[in-house]
Formats: sequence, structure tokens, C-alpha cells
Amino acid sequence: MKSRVGRRFALIGHPVAHSLSPVIHDAAYRALGLPHHYEVVDCPDAASVQNAVAQLRRGETAGLNVTIPWKRLASQLADVVTPSVQRIGAANVLSRGADGAIIAHNTDVPALVEEFRRISGNVRRALVLGNGGAAPAVVAAATEAGADRVFLSARRFLMGEPESAWPYAAEFLAQGAQLLAWPGDPRAKPRFREVLARIDLIVQCTSAGMHGADDGQALALLVPWEHLPQSALAYDLIYNPASTPFLTSARACGLKAENGLGMLVAQAALAMDIWLSVSPPRAPLLAAAEAELATRRPA
Repeated sequence: MKSRVGRRFALIGHPVAHSLSPVIHDAAYRALGLPHHYEVVDCPDAASVQNAVAQLRRGETAGLNVTIPWKRLASQLADVVTPSVQRIGAANVLSRGADGAIIAHNTDVPALVEEFRRISGNVRRALVLGNGGAAPAVVAAATEAGADRVFLSARRFLMGEPESAWPYAAEFLAQGAQLLAWPGDPRAKPRFREVLARIDLIVQCTSAGMHGADDGQALALLVPWEHLPQSALAYDLIYNPASTPFLTSARACGLKAENGLGMLVAQAALAMDIWLSVSPPRAPLLAAAEAELATRRPA
């Protein structure tokens, strides 16, 4: 029997005001006939994340989603980590066990695998841009989707410095990724172009272009789009705005390009399965998210 007692779920991160997660989750609760409520909680520092996790531990919150920049911290604050979190060191879902233990999960990986296979079908080589909290999941998802070579580049991967000095280098190397110096340095561009010429998938997982962050133009200009195969897929984890400079540039070169809305819906549905042992239908969730996005676009 479905519970009639409303429970509180939330997204923690910084910034979070732009998030579509409340719209998606509330649409799911309506579709399932459940009285639950979902909200966003801005956590500008580690102390506020710890407070949110303490509320979950006390049962004041029934479940948490975690977004940038706190996915790594979330995995560290948990009492129990699932194998996927243990493998990539980042969590986007926290649940509460019957004994009050905090359990860390990652639904980003299976959601991205769904997306890559749905849109691209065949992924053999991938390039990931960014080394933030979402990047380990993207590397893992590309591998699970079939990529036998995954490259990763980030702003602080500076030419002339040893790889060991690059942030989180050891973590990505342990995942099997091959690291590239950031192409902002002219010396790094030839190798970057060489890799781009043979990839099936390029994924943008920084905050560049996100509503409330930098406009994303500089990152889009760094990518020599003309070197990518015409069969390649450009995927941007950002979904607000619906089209970033990264996606606009890819489409201008005739490439398949898609934002992260499908991934957001998929990972939300998987999170609900963890919290409530029920999987909502995807169509009303996606429709609600698209309708909300339409209201946010400039007239």
C-alpha cells in the first residue's frame, strides 16, 4: 500500500537555484500518487553539507541528491558506499538505512550509459572535459558504454607540469583514463587535435555555460570542432540553458549534440527507486522538465 505520509527529499549543492530536480521529482510523485515533497538546499560550504547529511541521519529528510561541487564529499560522509561509489569516489544519491546509517549511491553512471547508448549506440573512444565531481561518473559510463579508450582534460592540467601534479590525476588514471593537457596552451593543441580526430563521444562536464556560471564561450572556442568525425556525439551535462555554446558550436559543424536533460531524468528515476523501491514512468518527468525549461527561456 502506498504511504500517505508526505516525506521530504532534497537536492544539495552550490549553486542549486537553477535546478529542475524539484519539477522532475514532484512530477514523479504526482504520477505515482505519492504525497512527497522535493526541494533544493544551497550548500555553499562543507559545513552546510555536513548539516544536511545530519538531517538525513536523524530522519528529518528521507533522501538526498547531491550535485556539484559536493559529490566527492558526499561519498566521504557516508557510512556505507555502494560498489559504484567505491569505484569512482563520488556519490549523487544518499539514502538512510533502517539503523540510521547513511548509504552513498551513484545513479549518474547508469543514467549516462543509457544516454550514450540511446543517442550514439557505438562508443569506442571518448573525450571528457573537466575533472569535477561529475567527471569520474562520465569516465565510468563511457567505459561501460563500450569505450576502450577514454581521454580526459581539465583546466588545471597544465602543460609543463608533471601529470602527478594535476588535480585528481591518480583517481582518473586508476579508472583507466588517459590524461591530456588543457588545450588553452598552444603546446597542448596538436595532441588534443589528434585525439579529437578519432573519438566517438565528447562530453562537457564543467560548469561552463551553466545558468549562473560563466557563459561557456571560452570553452567552446577551445575545441577545434572541425577535427571531430561527423559521426561523433557532443554531450553537455548542462541542461539549463538547453543549448550551451558547446552544443551550439557542435551543431554548427553538423555533429549530433544533446544536453543533459535525459540524463537528469534517468538518474532521478533511479534515485527514487533507491528511496522508495518504485520506478516512476519517465515520460511525464521529461515532459515536466521540458515545460519548465520553456518558461525560463528568454522571450
